[in-house]
Amino acid sequence: MKRISRGKNPTPDFALERFVPYRLSVLTNIVSRTIARLYGERFGLGIPEWRVMAVLGRFAPLSSTDVCTRTAMDKVRVSRAVERLRRAQLIEQATDPKDRRRSRLRLSTSGDRMHDAIVPMAQAAEALLLDGLSPAEKRTLDRLLTRLTERAMAIAPAALDPSGPDPGDA
Repeated sequence: MKRISRGKNPTPDFALERFVPYRLSVLTNIVSRTIARLYGERFGLGIPEWRVMAVLGRFAPLSSTDVCTRTAMDKVRVSRAVERLRRAQLIEQATDPKDRRRSRLRLSTSGDRMHDAIVPMAQAAEALLLDGLSPAEKRTLDRLLTRLTERAMAIAPAALDPSGPDPGDA
């Protein structure tokens, strides 16, 4: 059996620092943590709670399964975030009148106020990040991110399965 020493790259044609999924994950983690520090310090929210609030602020009412799909977070992470938000009275949960087995989530009045206070902070962080790009580069980035997301969904629909692992954990 051939032994590989730690300092050597056993697959010289694989440069992790150029591997797109790795680069996207690192970028996402850096940006998410930076923005999370802003709203975390002021509002005591974590990344999963903010993601749930952001999706509900845009698309409510939603079921927990809908939140999983829109955030690509796993069921356990969404369930825990929903429970923390519900206990903090930032979201409301009601039975779906069309399907009494499902519940629908929406921001409460205080959740709406908190959402409305966080959005400008998130937008300012985004603007700071994108400030190094020209308007044409921003449009190109937006177009490429849309295409990559569509492609990822087409080739790996199981990646958005709410029962699967959270892609943010990779």
